[in-house]
Amino acid sequence: MTSVGMVISLLAVSALWGITNPLLKRASIGIEDINMGNPFMQTVSEIKFLASRLSYVIPFLLNQAGGLLFVYSLGAEDLSLVVPFTNGLTFLVTTVAGFLLGEENMNRTTWIGAVLVCVGIFLCLADKTMQ
Repeated sequence: MTSVGMVISLLAVSALWGITNPLLKRASIGIEDINMGNPFMQTVSEIKFLASRLSYVIPFLLNQAGGLLFVYSLGAEDLSLVVPFTNGLTFLVTTVAGFLLGEENMNRTTWIGAVLVCVGIFLCLADKTMQ
């Protein structure tokens, strides 16, 4: 049986991942301009580039906290509930957060997709709670 605490945990994972995705994307702008001669130095330079930006490190750490909570949720709840719930909501939160940060416009098709994701998550949750 799915508890309220577990639903809150899954919502937290989706929020952490969904909000940090566009923040990580924004903070990593410019990494494609790094050009080093060998692959090892390329990797080291890219890591230094990202690690030196607080605007990348903080969302990265929050994203990883979401990952830890996700792993805990996988062990505590049914896999067939955790994965679709978190992935669907993460997609939805990423889309809305990206829109609020000015990344992309949300058209009618996006809203229809968001509603369908919510309906699917509701049906999945309803099925698991009625068992």
